[in-house]
Amino acid sequence: MSTVEFQDRTTSLGWQREVAEETIRGRGVIVAEYFDEGHSRRLPWRERPAAAQLMAAAEHPNRSFDAVVIGEYERAFYGDQFNAVLTALQEQGIRLWLPEAASPVNLDDPVHRALMLLLGSQSRREVLRARHRVLAAMGVQARVQGRFLGGRPPYGYRLADAGPHPNRAHASWGRRLHRLEPDPATAPWVRWIFQQRATGRSVASIARELNDRGIPCPSSADRGRNRHRTKHEWIVRTVVGILENPRYTGRQVWNRHGARTTGPAHHGVPTRPSAARGWAKSDKVTHPALVDEATFLEIQGMRAARPTQHGHTRTYVLAGLVQCQLCGRRLDSHWVNGRPGYRCRHGHTSARNRPPELAKNVYVREDHLLDDLRAQFPKAGDDEGSAIVDYLRTNDLTIICGGPTRVVKACSSLRVRPATDETTEGQLLLL
Repeated sequence: MSTVEFQDRTTSLGWQREVAEETIRGRGVIVAEYFDEGHSRRLPWRERPAAAQLMAAAEHPNRSFDAVVIGEYERAFYGDQFNAVLTALQEQGIRLWLPEAASPVNLDDPVHRALMLLLGSQSRREVLRARHRVLAAMGVQARVQGRFLGGRPPYGYRLADAGPHPNRAHASWGRRLHRLEPDPATAPWVRWIFQQRATGRSVASIARELNDRGIPCPSSADRGRNRHRTKHEWIVRTVVGILENPRYTGRQVWNRHGARTTGPAHHGVPTRPSAARGWAKSDKVTHPALVDEATFLEIQGMRAARPTQHGHTRTYVLAGLVQCQLCGRRLDSHWVNGRPGYRCRHGHTSARNRPPELAKNVYVREDHLLDDLRAQFPKAGDDEGSAIVDYLRTNDLTIICGGPTRVVKACSSLRVRPATDETTEGQLLLL
C-alpha cells in the first residue's frame, strides 16, 4: 500500500492475501509474505524494502518457495516493471502467478502477452487519473474556496479552527478545517522584515540584526514542525523565502513548492516550480495580511545598493541579469576603473590556487551592455537603462556573455514567453 496515513495494513494485506490464496488453492501454500508500506508502485522493486527482500530471497539457493503469487497487479507493478521482475524470477526457476491469469504467466502465450499489456496500461492510467483528479480538486479548493490544505503554517502565522469539514463523511469523523491567523510572537517580526526591505535595506543586514537581537528563526520558533532542521539562526535564504512568499498578503497559495517524482533521481524531492503559472492563488483574501500587496510587489526583485568606504553608493543596473556562457553562473557585480561592470571567475575564489585548466575570467562593462541593448530594443531604451531592465525582467530575459557573441534569451529557470513585436525571434535574440 502506497500510503500509511489513509490505509490500514491489516485490511489491505488481508484482502490481497485472500486473493492470492484463492489463486493457488489446491496447487500450493503460502510460506512467506512480502508487503511494502508507504512506497509508491512507481518505484522499481529494488528500491522497495519488502520487494527487494523478495528478490534477494529468490536468488538464494536454499529458498523455501518455487513460485511467487501477486495479490493485485496494480499494487505490485507500474508501467513495464512486470517484464523486468518476471525475467529475473524466471532466471532463478521461479514461476510468477497472477489472479488475472489464474495460472503462472507465460509470455509465449499471445493471450498472456495481451493481458500483461492491458494490465500495465491500466496501472499507469489509474495513477495518472487519480493524480490528476486530486491535483485539480486541490487547485480549485485553494483558488475558489481559499482553503488551507495542510502543511506547516508560514513563519508569522499559526493554525486556527475554521469550522467543520465541508465533506459530510469527514465531518462525521470529527475532522475540522484550519485557517491561518497571525502569531503574536512572530507576526511582528515578519512585518518588520517587510518594512526594512521596503526601505532598500539588504537582506543580509536584516538577517544579521535578527540574529543580533536573538529573534528565534522559523526552525527554532516551531520545533515541533521543524525537528528535521538543526540550525538555529537566521540566514539570507530564510529571509528571502519570507519576502517571496505571497501568503503574507492574505491570500492562500497552493502548489508553490511542488514535488518532482517523474524520474528515478527525484523520488518525492520537493522542488520549486519554474514559474508562478502553476500556482493556485485564492481569488480573495482568506486570512489577515502581514504586508499589503503594493509593498509586497514593490520589493520583489529589489536589490539593496551598498555604500562604499567613501560613503558613495554604487549601483549596478543589470545586476542579476547577466549570465556566463562558459559556466552558467550569474556574473558578479564588479566596479572597474570607476565604472560598473560584471565579472565571472567560474567559481574560483582567492582562498585557493587557481586551477590551470580553468577558463579565463569574464569581464564586461555595463555601459557596453546597455549600448547593445538600446540598439536591440530601441522602444525600451532610455538614458539610465531602467526601462530596458524592466523590459528584460518582464519578459524573463537574461544576457549571456563570455562566448564569441552576446545573446539575450529566455531564462532557463523561468517560463519562456512567446515572441512579441520587439522580440521577433522569441526565445533567442542575437546582439
